Amino acid sequence: MTRLPGGSDDGLATERQPLVCAGCGAESEGPRPTWTCSVENGERRYFCDSCSRENLRAIEGRLDSAWW
Repeated sequence: MTRLPGGSDDGLATERQPLVCAGCGAESEGPRPTWTCSVENGERRYFCDSCSRENLRAIEGRLDSAWW
């Protein structure tokens, strides 16, 4: 089962970190259903709606964000 960081399974109270857009640096306090999550070189990268829309073809073509 996949778990997000900051889950409550371990019994420790942890504070969730805000999501930061890997493209423009925008921050979000909670999960955003319109943001895009990409796994590049084993690392999760999140992109805001604006960056996702601007680079939709590159995302669908599975290009790493370094190419956009």
